[in-house]
Amino acid sequence: MDGDTLYSIGELARRTGLTVKTIRFYSDRGIVAPTDRSPAGYRLYNIDAAARLDLVRTLRELGLDLPTIRKVLDRELSFPEVAAAHAEALAVQIGTLRLRRAVLTAVAKRGSTPEETDLMHKLAQLSEDERRRLIGDFLDAVFGGLDAVPAFVGVMRSMTPELPDNPEAEQVQAWVELAEMSKDPDFRASVRRTAEDQAAEQARSGTTGPRRDIAATVRDQAGPALTAGIDPASPQADPIVAALTDHYAHLLGLPADIELRRRLATRLESVNDPRRERYLQLLAVVNGWPAPESLAPVFDWSVQALRVRTQQ
Repeated sequence: MDGDTLYSIGELARRTGLTVKTIRFYSDRGIVAPTDRSPAGYRLYNIDAAARLDLVRTLRELGLDLPTIRKVLDRELSFPEVAAAHAEALAVQIGTLRLRRAVLTAVAKRGSTPEETDLMHKLAQLSEDERRRLIGDFLDAVFGGLDAVPAFVGVMRSMTPELPDNPEAEQVQAWVELAEMSKDPDFRASVRRTAEDQAAEQARSGTTGPRRDIAATVRDQAGPALTAGIDPASPQADPIVAALTDHYAHLLGLPADIELRRRLATRLESVNDPRRERYLQLLAVVNGWPAPESLAPVFDWSVQALRVRTQQ
């Protein structure tokens, strides 16, 4: 374009790709003022107007409103400052949209009722402090009065979800389901019983520091047998059952008899609550951790092996 050349609104529309109506709209609001007028009174624009229109279109596509655009063009506002403010606002909008998408995706998958959907939406929108209070209430219900046991300090930390500032949709979905679980009285009671059993075992054993929990022992003892395809009712399983029983007997200071095997089987059934495993799976998603190993097959094998050998 020649800097001295003037263009009609139609010519300017062809050069910028904007409609005549749009250019007239911007012109009426003083955003792109005409340089001059023809003898017949038609608006005329120079090359600066075309450049200004290109910038206006870019700023509109970025989501800026017209009053802000006018201030930027008139240099009343610094564009970097405006860009930073809008980037922050967009980040909030993106976060909100992610939450909505996550809730709607979960509703679609689960076939939730309107009441459940409302609860999910509220859980997804909790602030960080509100999330901490909700999980803190759950952990207090489960471990309250037992936190003097050193092992539980680490357990409580390991069971705390930390939703990131910009979570993925699957993290939000996992958080919502985890939050719902943490409010379930029956689930709380189940985890509380498991914690009380562990505290009682530790107290009976007389140990004060961290010790190997029953889950790790079962995994190491029964895991290889399960992998090898050993039938829990077969004689080949006898040494594994004996090792598990001896470990538990030593822990409690009790004889390794049938009653102890029954007690151990009941303990493993309690630990093997599928809701507990689901909580840990969801926790890993929320916190961005690797998926935890499922111990359900090992527990099932061990319980079956113990029950077979307690029948009279």
